[in-house]
Amino acid sequence: MNWKLIVQLSLFGLAMGVATVFWIPSNIEPWAWLAAFVISAYLIATRAPGNPFLHGLLVGIANSVWVTASHILLFQSYVVNHSREVAMMRSGPLPDSPRLMMTLMGPLIGVASGLVLGLFAVIAATLVARRTPTSDE
Repeated sequence: MNWKLIVQLSLFGLAMGVATVFWIPSNIEPWAWLAAFVISAYLIATRAPGNPFLHGLLVGIANSVWVTASHILLFQSYVVNHSREVAMMRSGPLPDSPRLMMTLMGPLIGVASGLVLGLFAVIAATLVARRTPTSDE
């Protein structure tokens, strides 16, 4: 495992956590995450010593820690810019505890996004391996 790479790539989560509070609107956020995932998958494929899926999964989980922490710590600013998300939280199972709801949902979203990033990393590793010439050529 390349733990240094995992920590470095998880900083996308910190950047996105803060950026989605202040600058990136909800309708643009999926595209920003897609770009972060594509870059991360390529870097995992080229710099991880093996098991790209596990590297991607762990980066996704670490991302969720950063994003969840950012959204909770900057909650007052978050709710100002995310009325749709606030409405969803109010209609959820913990309408009086939005921070608790974020704390509970963050790891689930992290695992789901980690599964997607892991898949992206496997695909990227396969594509990178195809392009790498062997010593026979």
